[in-house]
Amino acid sequence: MVIESIKLENFRNYETLELQLDPGTNIFYGENAQGKTNILESVYLCGTTKSHKGSRDREMIRFDQEEAHIRMKLDRAGSSYSIDMHLKKNRPKGIAINGVPIRKAGELLGLGNFVFFSPEDLNIIKSGPGERRRFVDLELCQLSKVYLFQLSNYNKILNQRNKLLKEISFRPEYLDTLDVWDSQLVQYGQRVIQERELFVSRLNEIIGGIHQRLSGGRETLVIHYEKNVEIGDFEQKLKNSRERDLKLLTTQNGPHRDDLCFDIGGMDIRKFGSQGQQRTAALSLKLSEIELVKQEIKDTPVLLLDDVLSELDSNRQKYLLDGIHDIQTLITCTGLDEFVENRFEINKVFQVSDGVVT
Repeated sequence: MVIESIKLENFRNYETLELQLDPGTNIFYGENAQGKTNILESVYLCGTTKSHKGSRDREMIRFDQEEAHIRMKLDRAGSSYSIDMHLKKNRPKGIAINGVPIRKAGELLGLGNFVFFSPEDLNIIKSGPGERRRFVDLELCQLSKVYLFQLSNYNKILNQRNKLLKEISFRPEYLDTLDVWDSQLVQYGQRVIQERELFVSRLNEIIGGIHQRLSGGRETLVIHYEKNVEIGDFEQKLKNSRERDLKLLTTQNGPHRDDLCFDIGGMDIRKFGSQGQQRTAALSLKLSEIELVKQEIKDTPVLLLDDVLSELDSNRQKYLLDGIHDIQTLITCTGLDEFVENRFEINKVFQVSDGVVT
């Protein structure tokens, strides 16, 4: 899959922008705070409906404007697709595929696959559990519409249950309705856990070899899925913790409290790993994600690299660049030195300066 072109109107600091992209490597270079990341964000948003930063629609609309537009043209297995996205300040975004409006964001998923790699991702190992769950969810939602459906329903019911826990303290008669929400929470939660188990298992098949090569054969990395509850115990755990939930006014058990553990030789590197080990593991994780997407969709994803090379040493830079030569890649950077040093083939170069791309 490749992106042929992207067109922006009133998105972030761009009044208008139209780019024809190369199927190989596209580099956007320039000083900081000129709008390079905004181009990558627009691509990811148009392909997944979500900003990699978690930004709201209104925050991505150009200052003093009410609406923004993104239009992206893709080529997938010889077929052309056009995705139009219309961002509005006070209403939900509108999306059309080949001119036909879609009702649910899930209809867009699967059309294109995108892997975003930013400097923040290098901190995923030492960040909190929420960041690691977000990594799993963002990738699984692209790969599986079923998972997107299960997770969306789980989160809706979780929010309703938490709201009910707060209301019960004022309206005790609502207590009897908790059972209804609990059974639905268990139903969707069990499926979410199941999908995550499978995802981590697939990642482990890939990440071991990548990390061995990255660490020069010195380390073996294994990911452990730390479930907050086992599938068969979820219902009972909810019942057992009901009193505590009512006291704390929030749901204490479920996959919304899951985590990933990164293990090297029996050591949990989230807590005890050096910064070098954590960064190498994060890079291994991203490269495994690319490989997993390739295997799942039998096609290549589009890779979005946001100023990552400046955060890596020369060996890791070389390994990363060697691993992406067959994928359409959009890279932002402040200079071209890293590519020259690594003799990396560049297909198209854009200079970005204060919202103008040349």
